[in-house]
Amino acid sequence: MITSILLMSLTDDQNAIYVLFTIFLLIYLMTFLCNFLIILLVLTCAHLHTPMYFFLGNLAFLDMSYSSVTAPRMLFNFTTQDWSISFPECIAQMFFVIYFGVCEVFLLSSMSYDRYVAICRPLHYSQLMSWSTCTQLVSLVWSSALLLPTIFTLCLRRLTFCGPNFIHNFFCDLPHLFQISCTDTSLNALLLTVMGGVLSLLAFVTTLYSYLRICSTVLKIRTSDGKRKAFSTCTSHLTVVFIFYVSVTFTYFVPNTSNLLTLNQGVTVIYALITPLLNPLIYSLRSKDLKRPLSLSFSV
Repeated sequence: MITSILLMSLTDDQNAIYVLFTIFLLIYLMTFLCNFLIILLVLTCAHLHTPMYFFLGNLAFLDMSYSSVTAPRMLFNFTTQDWSISFPECIAQMFFVIYFGVCEVFLLSSMSYDRYVAICRPLHYSQLMSWSTCTQLVSLVWSSALLLPTIFTLCLRRLTFCGPNFIHNFFCDLPHLFQISCTDTSLNALLLTVMGGVLSLLAFVTTLYSYLRICSTVLKIRTSDGKRKAFSTCTSHLTVVFIFYVSVTFTYFVPNTSNLLTLNQGVTVIYALITPLLNPLIYSLRSKDLKRPLSLSFSV
């Protein structure tokens, strides 16, 4: 049984290592700063005490957490040139990668429901999206997301890992652990495909249904200005949803063959490092409520 796992280095060129370390360090620091600022603004600005920004604050905390699972370890590996990780640390990293990914699936669906209620049922919005409802919904997101990584982690106990101990990724994730198992992983892979696929499909259908109803409602608005204002509250969320689902599809549901290895590596970097930075930037650039306090904070 192997006791450590060798992660894949993004490059073997010494000069490129320094460049990548600098780039990824800046990305991680910007990710942490931007998401922390959003959380701070949501907590301190009275005009942001609404369900939409309550969910956005949770998304910002989620992005900070997800990025912190992968980026610091990768930066440490760059500095030490040692890409090995102990097996327990690898399992722990895999658990939290899956957990925060599932949290984001649930949270994005909750945010789409919030936009549906705001646009399609505005007279009942304060009743349907009360603080009690929002708190319960977010609590359900964070707690129920534990189920999937727990099941996947427990199912790994039936597998034997005897080498080779090299995985084609810069962090530990479930599909890559299957590749270094010397026992049959078909049942685990089937469980991942079925449970992950069903979860993603249900969340996607929920989001799709919400936006179909939103489009139907917005198209009935007679003035172009009214349509523009209604759609402007949804474009940021739609952009984040699109980037997330495209990244997840390539990461978990596209075969990791040699022909697609470089593409999968690039998408994995986007999914693990770039997306947590893009989310706060997308929302802050599109939202006047966020841009105003952000500009004031930077001017000070």
